[in-house]
Amino acid sequence: MKRVYITTAITCLAVLAVFILCFRILNLSGTKEHLTVGFVYDNDESTPYTYNFSLAKDAVEKAYGDKVDILTCSNVLDDEIKEPVAELAQGGCDIIFFNGYSELVMDLAEQYPDIQFCQTSYMDMNGKTVPKNYHTFKGEAYQGRYVSGIAAGMKIKQMISEGVITEDQALVGFVAAFSTPEVISGYTAFLLGARSVVPDTQMKVLYTGTWSSYAQEKASAQKLIDDGCVIISQHTDTIGPAIACEEASKNWPVYHVGYNQSMSEVAPTTSLVTSRICWEPYVLTAVEAVRTNKGIEESFAGHGKIHGNDISAGFDYGWVEMDDINLQAVAPGTQEAMNKAIDMFVRGNNIFVFKGDYTGVNPDDPSDTIDLKLGYIENEYSSYPSFYYILKDIITIVE
Repeated sequence: MKRVYITTAITCLAVLAVFILCFRILNLSGTKEHLTVGFVYDNDESTPYTYNFSLAKDAVEKAYGDKVDILTCSNVLDDEIKEPVAELAQGGCDIIFFNGYSELVMDLAEQYPDIQFCQTSYMDMNGKTVPKNYHTFKGEAYQGRYVSGIAAGMKIKQMISEGVITEDQALVGFVAAFSTPEVISGYTAFLLGARSVVPDTQMKVLYTGTWSSYAQEKASAQKLIDDGCVIISQHTDTIGPAIACEEASKNWPVYHVGYNQSMSEVAPTTSLVTSRICWEPYVLTAVEAVRTNKGIEESFAGHGKIHGNDISAGFDYGWVEMDDINLQAVAPGTQEAMNKAIDMFVRGNNIFVFKGDYTGVNPDDPSDTIDLKLGYIENEYSSYPSFYYILKDIITIVE
């Protein structure tokens, strides 16, 4: 009996071990019944950039309902991010999304290896070694900028044809936060989109030195308007420039082209169109990848897989879109002109954007120039924009 007991015990232990092993295998490869998803915002939802990013959070709530818990931290400064991340980790987060540019996020990912850290791309990740649980992503914003530039160009063309302005008054203004590749790439694409319609269009750029200051952005837009700009766009986080356009008191209206959030409510007579990065496709796919225990980048049909944990896409995969075209303000034929360019992007043709008889100058090193006759492919090696040249003779930086 003793021998039988021992044999039975060993058999039971063996069966139990196999069961535990099978359970672990199934648990590792199977679907998680519940997730906790964290969002860390550098601002709050009252600003266009954060509001636009928060739409991805809303999409997760709608898609998963009570199968996910969502924890949110707002107004988190770059150098104060450690405590919010610790709180989210203690709250059981499986994945955390960051819309800020804190360099601490990559280091924090190493401290919490069981949590997936997904940060909007803020630097060129090509060739960099990053933790396995750290990911960067961004929509190819230059595509939307170029298309919105077409809308601006169509309006300028209409204003010229109707005698509102003359050809030598084809001037657009851009309220920019900082002189970074992301900002420069965006406003250059915007100008080149306008020039594809009105070849003599020029641009004035005014840097605010801050991402979010209503008063400063509005004042900067007003200065550009006073300097003769007939279209204003921006890469800043408030509605200030749109308000400046709506309130402009000149002999002709000054129109606004938005970014991230529709401006039609605050500028109903002067807002033309808005381009936005759609964060929803990435966030939803990343959440589903974690839920089903799959690799995040392996779950995408975007670009940049050769760059490890970095990925981007444009109009082709719905990562960029045009929003809220104001049919009461845009010039006739604007939608058709924009659709033609969007179709080219969808078909994978993007070389035409940064291409032409232009010379670009590196603002940090005047000896570094680029000839765009053969074209420049943006986002070729990184989800973060890399075009960092000021086009000579057609872009003026206002001091």
